[in-house]
Amino acid sequence: MKTQGNTILITGGGSGIGAALAQRFHDAGNSVIVAGRRLDALEAACAGRPNMHAMTLDVESAEGVADFAERLLAAHPQVNVLINNAGIMRFEDATQRRDLADAEATIATNLLGPIRLIDALVDHLRGRADAAIVNVTSGLAYVPLLTTPTYNATKAAIHSYTVALRELLKGEVEVIELAPPAVQTGLTPGQENRPGYQPLEEFAAEVMALFGQVPTPAEILVERVKFLRDAEAEGRFDATLLQLNAMAKAAREG
Repeated sequence: MKTQGNTILITGGGSGIGAALAQRFHDAGNSVIVAGRRLDALEAACAGRPNMHAMTLDVESAEGVADFAERLLAAHPQVNVLINNAGIMRFEDATQRRDLADAEATIATNLLGPIRLIDALVDHLRGRADAAIVNVTSGLAYVPLLTTPTYNATKAAIHSYTVALRELLKGEVEVIELAPPAVQTGLTPGQENRPGYQPLEEFAAEVMALFGQVPTPAEILVERVKFLRDAEAEGRFDATLLQLNAMAKAAREG
């Protein structure tokens, strides 16, 4: 993927990983559009940055995605890179019957949202030079956190979707997966400063260095996520499942 001279759309760009990468791509010489629900957060991410633009997007809604795509292409017809970063993570107890509102919202945002946005933009991207789609998954796509079963499932599904899309669009659109480890962001309550999680700026710097490799890796994997990504291939999946969940429990409990 070309790392400068693009027009990049980043969903979930008002905070966390999305905002950090948006600003770093902007610093590298790209025009950047950040999209999300909260205009105030998006505008704060863009503050003082020419060629960085904020657009509202309800990624959970099919109608919202369709409306957004129409507005995006009218305002920024040169867009050539889509980074599907928007996501939510909800804790659930799957051991008993429960209200499935959190599970349904997670599927709508994390799985249907990227699929719908790719569908809305794929014809446009196929006609653009240096086009790329980057889907943000998670290390939990490979080894699940027991307290977030639906989140894990959506990220595993997007991993699989990305693999298929990469083959389908070969030679037309570069398709890349970015799988973060646990990063200090506001994804869950208290996570910004949770011990043992990777500091956001450290993560963003490592990601940008990986994007700078030629050729760009099909999977952007910082060192900390390889513990999860490689667990099954290295024959240690069961042990890693236990270790991950013990570590996460200890981190949440302080």
